[in-house]
Amino acid sequence: MRIRIVDAFTDRPFAGNPAGVLILQPGPFPDDDWLQRVATEVNLSETAFAHPLPPGGAADWALRWFTPATEVDMCGHATLATAHVLHTTGLATGAIRFAARCGVLGATADDDGAVTLDFPTSSLTPVTVPDAVAAALGAVPLSVHDTAEHIGDLLVELADERTVRELSPDLPSLAALSRRGIVVTAAAEDPAGGYDFVSRGFFPGVGIDEDPVTGSAHTALAPFWSARLGRAELTGRQGSARTGLVRTSLRGDRTLLTGHAVTVIDGELLAAP
Repeated sequence: MRIRIVDAFTDRPFAGNPAGVLILQPGPFPDDDWLQRVATEVNLSETAFAHPLPPGGAADWALRWFTPATEVDMCGHATLATAHVLHTTGLATGAIRFAARCGVLGATADDDGAVTLDFPTSSLTPVTVPDAVAAALGAVPLSVHDTAEHIGDLLVELADERTVRELSPDLPSLAALSRRGIVVTAAAEDPAGGYDFVSRGFFPGVGIDEDPVTGSAHTALAPFWSARLGRAELTGRQGSARTGLVRTSLRGDRTLLTGHAVTVIDGELLAAP
């Protein structure tokens, strides 16, 4: 079967967040053990597996995501990568509906080649700043929020963009502090720089020390920064080494995430299930 590596939330190769994408035949997913072994072999933040569903249902494709260590409930960049593959190969046109563990997710290809994802907006629950968070990050949080069930991150606001960029956290200590990971964020240093806020995401508990661009985290970052900046349309820049941009549009209980994608590897997986 074909296996592709797609860089998501970027318009150029070797940037953004790479995801593995396997388009499977109709029918049930292969055994979980095989899916996990493929994802461990690919060894990217996530590998997406999708297969077509019968027509007339609530969704067009079934979609699952695996990190090198475990399955996750929600993933933005691998969903964008999957939609990019379906559109560029002619397997889908127009709006796509994915059935996933977190519900039905939408993806629409824009005229400029970008893909807009329709995801549920995350809730944000303020929590007392745990001493362990400050110690593990090596920075003093301004605020900490817990996110929704299918995300499971702690969203940590830091003083400024420079603090976010220069952060060098204690990753083993971070692994025990949330259900999935820690996302740190701050307002953009230069409002004219093309983005409104910056973030970084650390997920050592699910086998990802630092994620290059975390689409799902922007379902929490969008309402967080929209409330502070007073605008529904924002752009976030994830400050990893590969970096990437996520355009967000807050629509009440749904958040639209827009970005480009580039296929960089197209090959054949020889180890069939």
